[in-house]
Amino acid sequence: MRQNVNQLIVQDNVDEEKLLTSLRADDWSDFHGQDSIKEALLIGTDAAKKRNEALDHTLFYGPPGLGKTTLSHLIAKEMKANIKITSGTVLTKAGDLAAILTSLEPKDVLFIDEIHRLPKVVEETLYPAMEDFVLDLVIGKGPAARTVRIDLPSFTLVGATTKFGALTGPFRDRFGLIYRLQYYQAVKLVTIIKNASRKLNLAIDDESALLIAQRGRGTPRIALKLLKRVRDYVEVKCDYQINPKITSTALDLLEVDRLGLTQADRFFLDTILNKFAGGPVGLSTLAAATSEDEVTIEEVIEPYLLQVGFLQKTPKGRIITDQAKTYLRQIKFS
Repeated sequence: MRQNVNQLIVQDNVDEEKLLTSLRADDWSDFHGQDSIKEALLIGTDAAKKRNEALDHTLFYGPPGLGKTTLSHLIAKEMKANIKITSGTVLTKAGDLAAILTSLEPKDVLFIDEIHRLPKVVEETLYPAMEDFVLDLVIGKGPAARTVRIDLPSFTLVGATTKFGALTGPFRDRFGLIYRLQYYQAVKLVTIIKNASRKLNLAIDDESALLIAQRGRGTPRIALKLLKRVRDYVEVKCDYQINPKITSTALDLLEVDRLGLTQADRFFLDTILNKFAGGPVGLSTLAAATSEDEVTIEEVIEPYLLQVGFLQKTPKGRIITDQAKTYLRQIKFS
């Protein structure tokens, strides 16, 4: 029974990822937000095409769900090139990277997600590949070991990371284009939601789209997941009749409030306020008090709370702001 439940959970995650992929912008005109980055990339790709060269190696950094993967696909499409996708967690040894690099065609795009998690040996193998388009491989071991140099076609490495500071200086310096993706304003998310709704054959009014956008945490991926949940609700409860009241009801069922905070976010803030008098409190202590691991706190919970001004990081630990205290009082008595 447990295995069947696990299989259903995995399948649901796969189906949701397929849905989000199907909603991904497949043309520059369909990509909304990150306007300055979009303009810079269009100029860069146009210049590279005129010179008949590959685009400079490109690094995107910022919170997850803001469009790094989508931009890499658009770059490949603009360059009329293939794209190969992998992750820093998959490339565990130099041979894994070599297998991919030697399969590339001229001007192809190699997209490495979570590039900050590349092992040191793999990162160093990338250095000559990025600079000189050559691959240096060590054959054999001990005194009989020798180095073989393999020429590679010119290609574009596109890296994505949520931890820019975790990349070494020499690695960062080898990227010709570096962009930080920003959270989206609600008006941009509304456009993304309405475009996605058309692809889902779901009619949605402006007010309902805005309600979803306001709870989307400034992140397209989250907004699209909320849209999917609302779609599920109206399919079951309302026979596809969507309006602001129904949208609010569906979102309330998910315990996502008007600022996009989840139950986990509110519990995190409440813990700091009531157990530690608002802070400061250290990360390890918070992890123990909330039963969350430190990585989840740092990479999932904290970024948005910092963005909305509800949390501060100090040398002594985490502190919730007066703005957060006011908000917690409001929801307590609402």
